[in-house]
Amino acid sequence: MKNFSGFLFLIMVILAFPLRSDAASTQPKMPGEVREFTIIENDTTTYILKLAFDDAGHPAYFFRNIFTPVCLTGECKPVYINFYWDLVGNYLRYDFPPGEVLTKMDHKEFKQEDYDKLQDILSRPNSLLKDVAMNDLVGKGTENLADSVDAKAGATLKTVKNEVIDGAVYTCYTLWHIANGYVIDEIRRIMETYRDESLLHRFLSSTNHYYQYWAMERVIDQNGNLDATFNADVQKIMRGTNVYTARFALQRIADPYFFDSNRQLWLWETFRKAPYPIQIVILKKLAKIPFGAPLADLTTKELTSANPEQFRLMLKLLATQPKLPEKALQNLASHLTHSNPDYTAEIYRVLTAFHPKNRDIVTRMNSYKAKNP
Repeated sequence: MKNFSGFLFLIMVILAFPLRSDAASTQPKMPGEVREFTIIENDTTTYILKLAFDDAGHPAYFFRNIFTPVCLTGECKPVYINFYWDLVGNYLRYDFPPGEVLTKMDHKEFKQEDYDKLQDILSRPNSLLKDVAMNDLVGKGTENLADSVDAKAGATLKTVKNEVIDGAVYTCYTLWHIANGYVIDEIRRIMETYRDESLLHRFLSSTNHYYQYWAMERVIDQNGNLDATFNADVQKIMRGTNVYTARFALQRIADPYFFDSNRQLWLWETFRKAPYPIQIVILKKLAKIPFGAPLADLTTKELTSANPEQFRLMLKLLATQPKLPEKALQNLASHLTHSNPDYTAEIYRVLTAFHPKNRDIVTRMNSYKAKNP
């Protein structure tokens, strides 16, 4: 009971120390402006979170000058370190005030590989450190992994070792919870106060995909309606090189957005240039969209150039249309002489279901049927 009380006291000490707000920063470039926000996590933890602006006056990143004592064995090690986050709360990196270093349990300074590993550890928002208690990680009175840590953490010993630095487990644990804890919600809360049209345009065109997701969730409502002000930005994402943000945009936008014939043509051009995963996303998107005549024409023209999966999806799209323009039906009939018998059989089946009256189409269908009784 005495040991437990001591451990509890040490935890309270850690939470009680505020950051050292005047710690020097080693940023490579002075920001245009820095604004400070007082963050109150609980009754004993208050600190200053800083928002840096670029020279154009735009929010650039958040940072915090941290002082925290690391106490576990009755001896406390003061840690001075600076943390940086992007504008939606993703941890970016750390650095130190001049002359500050990190040490292990044996007072040996971190080696470069330890600093590199710490950066990797802090960059994992879903680390097992999120749900594991500190006293399950370390052996009593040490900063080394406990013998039973694999059982307590629900992971293999090798996996656990990847999440910490042996001899500095408590340091890793403490710093990870600062980098990936309460501050994230505070950053997101602050950024909502800066949300305006200019910021949304900037985020949508950013190379940071987290910014693009954040902005898309705000310019495309829960019903999939896109604010027309951001139409060009979102279309650029759909045609972008990041398949994940492109897929998100295509799937989030409501189907009626593509009911317009001009947008259907735009989407088809996007399909032709897109990587294969996005082509499949587009074809699935079109399943709930009534085809205009231009789209039906283009789809039927390129049908037999598709691979089997695309062919199946494209033909299904055509087959589910209540009516196809005669030009599209003529395109289908022209494919009945294609060399792939599986393709021609399916095309004939779909043509038959539309009961075409055009003489040329009927002639082609009869010719196919005669050769394939």
